[in-house]
Amino acid sequence: MESDSAMGAFPLLTTPIESNYRACTIPYRFPSDNPRKATPTEIAWIDLFRNSIPSFKKRAESDTTVVDAPTKAEKFAQRYADILDDIKKDPESHGGPPDCILLCRLREQVLRELGFRDIFKKVKDEENTKAISLFPEVVCLNDDIEDGGKRLENLVRGIFAGNIFDLGSAQLAEVFSRDGMSFLASCQNLVPRPWVIDDFDTFKAKWNKKSWKKAIIFVDNSGADVILGILPFARELLKCGTQVVLAANDLPSINDVTYPELIEIISKLKDESGKLIGVDTSNLLIANSGNDLPVIDLTRVSQELAYLASDADLVILEGMGRGIETNLYAQFKCDSLKIGMVKHPEVAQFLGGRLYDCVFKYNEVLG
Repeated sequence: MESDSAMGAFPLLTTPIESNYRACTIPYRFPSDNPRKATPTEIAWIDLFRNSIPSFKKRAESDTTVVDAPTKAEKFAQRYADILDDIKKDPESHGGPPDCILLCRLREQVLRELGFRDIFKKVKDEENTKAISLFPEVVCLNDDIEDGGKRLENLVRGIFAGNIFDLGSAQLAEVFSRDGMSFLASCQNLVPRPWVIDDFDTFKAKWNKKSWKKAIIFVDNSGADVILGILPFARELLKCGTQVVLAANDLPSINDVTYPELIEIISKLKDESGKLIGVDTSNLLIANSGNDLPVIDLTRVSQELAYLASDADLVILEGMGRGIETNLYAQFKCDSLKIGMVKHPEVAQFLGGRLYDCVFKYNEVLG
């Protein structure tokens, strides 16, 4: 993580005084709740993080970069479970009261203290290789759709389908390890519209005007998510004349793509003339967001990203962590899109939707 002195607020975020910016979307507790007693919502989310421990332990055990990984993986599982038990007994222990940012941060701290830096590296590399091989086919299928509105909807469906590759969800991690996932089949099997939040038609109307000069996209997972979901969408924005900045994590967290990994991915996808299947990439930039979690607090981003974002007129937060569990209600000085799939029952219940429902929340800033 970058030093605090190198971090600052995202410049397009409406100032906290005006917007009462609160990174976490779901309120775990209210001022009237007993500070010494965990609320039902806190307990539900602590249990959700506890349920993810076995899949994290399994990944840690097989991390060949760490000496005596199985023993240290067992220590991680026990230590993080103990922390969660402490928070259940006293919500203010360990820097609480808890929210999704704190619960993620504590998990990463335990892993890093034990020497684990990137326990999902192997599966990320495997999925990136698969997705890179499929990239030309996915792009050509999109390009073959002549109707602009239908092509945009197909690109959006690709983002949702790619976003299924999320090993932070205990249920999806189990499915993935057992069966793998097919990107094109996932595109076909999305829940039908209308989605739980569905502003697609409003977004399409603005898209057709080709009025965005610069877009910042906070990317999420490795593999199909960024390569088959976000990059075809970003490529379409480039074709419309929009400059695109992809903001990726500084440090590894779950299977999220990192800044160095994204640079490597795009270098592999470009042809010898530097194009993405016929599209010039001189307007495509990669930025280090400064973040090290699968969720993000926009009051703390890198100076590099803050500089690049200062003149953007579209902000996209992709994925459940960045766009739903945090920042769903964040207000910006420019147009914004929060897009992701609902992969936790607790989130579906909060939104009044279904598990694996889709969120497409678009806010247009008029004038």
